Amino acid sequence: MQGATELIEGVRVRPLRWIPDDRGFLMELLRSDWPEFDRFGQAYVTACYPGAVKAWHYHKKQWDHFVCISGMARVVLYDAREDSPTRGVVNEFHIGYLNPCLIKVPPLVYHGFTAEGDQTAIVINFPTELYDYEQPDEYRLPYDDPAVPYDWRIRHR
Repeated sequence: MQGATELIEGVRVRPLRWIPDDRGFLMELLRSDWPEFDRFGQAYVTACYPGAVKAWHYHKKQWDHFVCISGMARVVLYDAREDSPTRGVVNEFHIGYLNPCLIKVPPLVYHGFTAEGDQTAIVINFPTELYDYEQPDEYRLPYDDPAVPYDWRIRHR
């Protein structure tokens, strides 16, 4: 994690591990006996092409559980919640084949991601709620909205 000294209130990160054998490999993504698990709504896969940014949005009811299964993704969270002890905190994660982990994102926390490098980033999400096509639990801002103090450009440190 970079960009913050503390995790946003409610955010959880679990390192995942590849379990290889002579036939191939396996990696558990989310288990119902892990403390990060709340409930199952559905599972879906989303992809982000190199150079694109999928941000910003938040949910009022839904918790998200992200795992990048192909490529590398920069996942960024911003806490704009009025009553949060971590209001104003930004968390930045680099997840994927070089750093497999599960990120649990609470409701009302802005989040987004972009592909890192020249490969498409493929992310699986296990949200706690079913997607409601009639009344989606999604509230959006443009990726470059000044209300979120984050710049998606690559930083050459």
